[in-house]
Amino acid sequence: MPGIPRQHRPVVFKAACPDCRERFELAAGALRLAVGASPRTTFYSFTCPECGAAVRKPAGERIVELLTGGGVRTLRLHSTV
Repeated sequence: MPGIPRQHRPVVFKAACPDCRERFELAAGALRLAVGASPRTTFYSFTCPECGAAVRKPAGERIVELLTGGGVRTLRLHSTV
């Protein structure tokens, strides 16, 4: 965005819906990140703005880093062992 300093630009993430196959950009507020004790329990989720599907995708270390750095709300999951 011209005229807006880079540090004040809204962060957007590119995403795609596995149901309708649409590609789009989402603001940080449209995404949720859950960080669990294992890769299997670490994922991000969003609602597809095109078809309304609830989407859940795995999040590796790099994705977690990018999403948290971009201001995505994070839920830390704790095991009850």
